Amino acid sequence: MNLQDYILNEIKELRLLNSVKDAQKLFKGLPITHVAIVENGQLLGAISERDIHTIENKNSLLSEFSHLIDLFYVKEDIVLLELIKAFADNDSNVMPVLNDEMIYIGYFELSDILDVFSSSPFMYGEGNEIVIEVISKDYSASEISQIVESNNGKVLGMFVSHETSDATQVTVKVASDEMNELIQTFRRYDYNIISEYKDDHYLQDLKDRSNYLKKYLDM
Repeated sequence: MNLQDYILNEIKELRLLNSVKDAQKLFKGLPITHVAIVENGQLLGAISERDIHTIENKNSLLSEFSHLIDLFYVKEDIVLLELIKAFADNDSNVMPVLNDEMIYIGYFELSDILDVFSSSPFMYGEGNEIVIEVISKDYSASEISQIVESNNGKVLGMFVSHETSDATQVTVKVASDEMNELIQTFRRYDYNIISEYKDDHYLQDLKDRSNYLKKYLDM
């Protein structure tokens, strides 16, 4: 997947000598949260639709409102999950893009990137998602992959879904015909299984024993 194919240049970037009215007019016709401000190829930052509409004097120049310009961007070789995180961190649906020389070359739109993500094997591939937990200092993506592959499975994707100083939870999407054996292997390697799996024989055995004990105590 080459994300550079999704870099756009359809929205004209603003300059410091543009007026507030120019910016408001641009936002009015587009469903975007931010517009890049660029001078001589250098990204100065981006200004948000929310901030631009708080300015009453529409004839003022953007140069008078440098405190409203927020500098954020990604490099053109960024990977998919890091790009999605950058959108979330900056609460924006437009992400300025710089090349290796730190020159502004365009922007990503969130809707395009989410379409890319939704068409990835992690989203549409047939498989099972499990959430596992391990002591944080022992977390190893390569070990998780090895455990899956040693049980004749294939990792379709994984990400850290929760993390503290003590424990790390990882959501793993797996294509496997031997899910119960895979789950038991994770347990043997001291992983906790956070999500329930309907064919988890271990959990079913615990439930059966619990029901038996309850029945015995109720006699």
